[in-house]
Amino acid sequence: MNAAARLGLFGLGLVAVFGLAAAASGAIAPEGTATEWTTSQKEAAMQDHESSAPHDDAASDGGTSADAYGHGSTSAEAGGHGAAPAHLGGLAIEQGGYTLGEISAPAATGESGTLSFRILDAHGEPVTAYEIEHDKELHLIVVRTDGAEFRHVHPERDADGVWSIDWTWAQAGSYRVFADFAASGADAVTLSRTVQVAGSLTPFDPQPTRHTVVAGYDVQLRGDLVAGAASELTVSVTEDGAPVTTLEPYLGAFGHLVALRQGDLGYAHVHPDGAMPQAGDTSGPDVPFTASAPTEGRYLLYFDFQIDGVVHSVPFVVDTTR
Repeated sequence: MNAAARLGLFGLGLVAVFGLAAAASGAIAPEGTATEWTTSQKEAAMQDHESSAPHDDAASDGGTSADAYGHGSTSAEAGGHGAAPAHLGGLAIEQGGYTLGEISAPAATGESGTLSFRILDAHGEPVTAYEIEHDKELHLIVVRTDGAEFRHVHPERDADGVWSIDWTWAQAGSYRVFADFAASGADAVTLSRTVQVAGSLTPFDPQPTRHTVVAGYDVQLRGDLVAGAASELTVSVTEDGAPVTTLEPYLGAFGHLVALRQGDLGYAHVHPDGAMPQAGDTSGPDVPFTASAPTEGRYLLYFDFQIDGVVHSVPFVVDTTR
């Protein structure tokens, strides 16, 4: 499979609705900075719903079928999207001959350190050759299992195949760490492990929301997420009531959505409808997706967009319709 086709495959698990990354402690972060959805963002985006216990049942390391990585078939030329898989990905530590090795990270909140890991091949050897998928060899998604904390970052790899990034946990809890990558000559896969972080835990229960404001930008989600059927979703960005038309390409697209199914954190990372943008292109205010959730339920959606070289991130929470 050539690199262009693999770009289409990267992250398509729900037919096309899901990607988002990099929510910084001010909801703004330059590329490459570890970012998170903080308590203040939760209050703004989730309307102060903080009463329920976190969902810790997402710690499963069970396998998924060979076609269930959160990646679907697409047309690389038009950026189109194929049918959704029967299952979401990211629920296994091993798939397709690749294993996400043990994760080393600070043990408690407030401790500065490094988050590191290796990807191992079928022979237990570190993988040191990767395909470039949307400008990066590997995309790392870290989320607390109740959705209270979220980061999409890009660690660095050394010659021995060890991926690492400076790391501090803002909040305690159970976290899922997703590694989304394609080894050289192989299809893209998403693997995950669970990490426990000690400290004072504030439970969080995300409630449906389709609107938030970040850095002065008003971001809204339109359309319904229909279980088992394709539907259209559109994210719109405005500022002071005026449409924003200066969205810049970020990781090879005008926007990204990461979708996590509440309960098991089944994962998909996908990209907008339409052709891939070129350097210097701008777009907006609308970023369209073709969406299909494989099951009924609540989905945590995280949307990334870039303006003036700065990445902004917003969360949405959507219940499926029939």
